[in-house]
Amino acid sequence: MSDIFKKNLSQIILPVIYIIIGITVYEIIKKIINKMTKYNKNKQHYQRVETVKILILNIIKYIIVIIVILGILANFGVNVTSLVAGLGVTTAIIGLAFQDLAKDLIAGISIITEAQYEVGDTIEVDGFMGEVEFIGLKTTRIRNFKGATKIIANRYMDNLINYSLHNSLAIVDVGIDYNQNSEKVEKVLNDLAKKLNGTIKEATGDIQVLGINSLDNSSVIYRITLEVKPMTNYSVERFLRKEIKETLQKANIKIPFPQVEVHHGK
Repeated sequence: MSDIFKKNLSQIILPVIYIIIGITVYEIIKKIINKMTKYNKNKQHYQRVETVKILILNIIKYIIVIIVILGILANFGVNVTSLVAGLGVTTAIIGLAFQDLAKDLIAGISIITEAQYEVGDTIEVDGFMGEVEFIGLKTTRIRNFKGATKIIANRYMDNLINYSLHNSLAIVDVGIDYNQNSEKVEKVLNDLAKKLNGTIKEATGDIQVLGINSLDNSSVIYRITLEVKPMTNYSVERFLRKEIKETLQKANIKIPFPQVEVHHGK
């Protein structure tokens, strides 16, 4: 076997070996990190750990890719030492060419360190609202309730609303006929509140019957509130409306229909 053939063979085989080693090392590190973070059961802490884990894995992936590329270049006779030394000269040029990428990377690190949002949080960016599926060094991926996914560069994530940082408030307004006794209505609503307290798994407090909130054209509006876990207020409100409607019907308390007065001119 000639030296030239051996050299050509090594130039083909060694890059493949470098790539296999890089993938293997990454998978081993990934398994170790997953094992180290598997014990977390607290949801909020779990989300934070998952976010940081994704960031660390991304950094490790980029480092391994760079090392593998340098190894392959060295295999083809490229002076890697000179190349690395020359990076200082080309950094300014690369920086100008990849300003947006640099902004994304800096923003991605800032998002993680400042805990602006985490994987699993519900956020809204420029009118698009959804759950954070992925946070990378360059982009953030959000999926809304319809299943649509939006990928946003991290540099554009400076103007957002995070709905998962604090508890939500479920608010239910109930319209009651003007002819109904206010004390009776409030008693029925308070009795229902006592019955339901402790049975709603999303609740973080007790149901509050605030009393008359406003006087509409055809009904008296009573307001009921309940503090719940983040983003569960809509489902809790639907549940409360159903329970309130059935309870008022059993108590023979009228919920008026929308009414329109028609005056016939003479």
